[in-house]
Amino acid sequence: MLLSSAILAIFCYIYRVKHSTNKLQGIISISSKGTGYVAIGDKKDAQDPEIDAKHLNTAMHGDMVEILLHPKGKMRQTAEVTKIISRAKMSFAGVLEQEGNMLFLKPDDTKMYTDILVPEKMLAGAKTGQKVFVEITSWVDARKAPEGKVIKILGTPGDNNVEMHAIAMEKGFDSELPEKVHAEAEAIKKAGIKESDYVGRRDFRKILTFTIDPYDAKDFDDAISFKEVGVDEYEVGIHIADVSHYVKVGSGLDIEARERGTSVYLVDRTIPMLPEILSNDLCSLVPNKDRLTMSAVFVVDKHARVKSEWYGRTVIHSQKRFTYEEAEESIKKTGAPLHKELSILNNLAKLLTAERFKNGAISLDQEEVKFVLDSSGVPIKVITKERGDSNRLIEEFMLLANKKVAQVLSPQKIKGKKDDSVSLYRIHDLPSREKMADLAYFLRSLGHKISLVNGIIPTHEINKLLKSLSGKSKNDKNTMSDTVHRAVIRSMAKAIYSTENIGHYGLAFEYYTHFTSPIRRYPDIMIHRLLAGYLAKKKVGKDKLLEYEKLARISSEQEKRASDAERASIKYKQVEYMSKRLGESFDGIISGITEWGIYVEEVETKCEGLVRVRDMEDDFYIFNEKKLELVGQKKKKAYRLGNRVKMKVKGVDLERKTIDYTLV
Repeated sequence: MLLSSAILAIFCYIYRVKHSTNKLQGIISISSKGTGYVAIGDKKDAQDPEIDAKHLNTAMHGDMVEILLHPKGKMRQTAEVTKIISRAKMSFAGVLEQEGNMLFLKPDDTKMYTDILVPEKMLAGAKTGQKVFVEITSWVDARKAPEGKVIKILGTPGDNNVEMHAIAMEKGFDSELPEKVHAEAEAIKKAGIKESDYVGRRDFRKILTFTIDPYDAKDFDDAISFKEVGVDEYEVGIHIADVSHYVKVGSGLDIEARERGTSVYLVDRTIPMLPEILSNDLCSLVPNKDRLTMSAVFVVDKHARVKSEWYGRTVIHSQKRFTYEEAEESIKKTGAPLHKELSILNNLAKLLTAERFKNGAISLDQEEVKFVLDSSGVPIKVITKERGDSNRLIEEFMLLANKKVAQVLSPQKIKGKKDDSVSLYRIHDLPSREKMADLAYFLRSLGHKISLVNGIIPTHEINKLLKSLSGKSKNDKNTMSDTVHRAVIRSMAKAIYSTENIGHYGLAFEYYTHFTSPIRRYPDIMIHRLLAGYLAKKKVGKDKLLEYEKLARISSEQEKRASDAERASIKYKQVEYMSKRLGESFDGIISGITEWGIYVEEVETKCEGLVRVRDMEDDFYIFNEKKLELVGQKKKKAYRLGNRVKMKVKGVDLERKTIDYTLV
């Protein structure tokens, strides 16, 4: 896989001035209209230089480029691309179209502003009208279209499997693992768990152990064991699939997992990081079978205070597989399976939650929806995902394990000597003051009293506001809570992987890592290896620092790509859902405002679409950028973020994944 622009950007020192104050380097963003922008990191209050289509000089969205600033006039600063330093991507999915004797790929990616010429000898059997995946092979003249070759024929446009495959490949994830990787996994599965695998493992097979997962889950990363060990004291084991026992460093499985970085969860399928024969079988903590695990075991008192801790390789035998719904019933209903044990764990989890928020954690639980699909993958209805105590129970104990493992692996000063060992963290930086100021302004415009302390809105104020909104009636909650949640999330920095620990702002943890999901995340496999090394008194030295920094960057970027793919698949299904409802009216919430219109999100399905200003015929509307509102010049009617409106589905574009609404 190609390294992404974000990874390369770090090596190239984004935004540094080079040779001349008129020459800058940075990542270029290109709008769907084909206009480019490069952020200037060292100039406060400066607008990003604008680069029109004729000055892009083959630059594509996400590329690292060198630009030359034009002489500054009275209008916005303009520039031109003088050099492509590195490409973000060179492959695109789309439909083959014919013009005369030439075949072109029309890219699905709206950021790709030009078609790609595909010579006949590069078609690989593809035909006009098919959806294909094309790699650019040459583009040296900006006046001509780039040339490419067909890498894969995907199939008929509009077919569910074809569209989902195209979305995955666009983000760099092939749905199919290499044959040699499958063969390696088959050999491991065939060998199974051998007698020698039990040696040196702590045996939890006779201790009550269970899993709690979604009803449709197929891979079970984590299990919990529970045992009363004294008066108001409990041993709680967090047992995680020991993937690193099977996936050895440098093996085909390891190399593939490292490059993928993560499993990808599209709206109708999972593209696993590991072959399913491992992820859904040998590594999965299924009930009534011995499974090899890496565990963090804590003795806690009734106040959820950790009295002792133990880490190591284990073997478990899960006695029960709960769905979240079943666990929820067991927590609440006397006489239900494991009611006593789950009730105790639930009370402990609530205490852990309270402690996090006391220390400054932020509550960002949002209502989620899930499409119900028919046998052809067509969305037929939408259901809301419920988050109950059972979800939070699992979440809190996974957070506890992640936090404690991070503490154990963090280099410590011993007798004044610095420990140079390397570890991996999941970090979350403080939000920028600029974004916090924007958030404060936005919240004040909605009538909320917000203060800034050292440029940051205190987390207790954010939590207090979110809690007050969650207590509103359903209509008010939908109108305001989702809007505020979205604004808060957008103001936050992104959590990433790093070898440098700065803590996790959102969780209010000084130490945090990812230990609990090695079936679906490569960083967790790395942490398991680091923990095994630590327990064997074989720490990773600073000579491996660059290697781990590189793996951290790749994992962070692959996580973002996977998230983008998931959102793209959801957006496709939203557009497909509304394509069957042309002319129908819905309740919506204004989720965005621009000079060209208002973005509206349908209340139940979260399907977002655009109401164009030109379709608002009852008045002449002007965009007030400072107040983020659209105001009618005659009637003075104003549309603001969070306003509830009634709209009708005017049209959809499945290729561009867009919905057009009109106000009713």
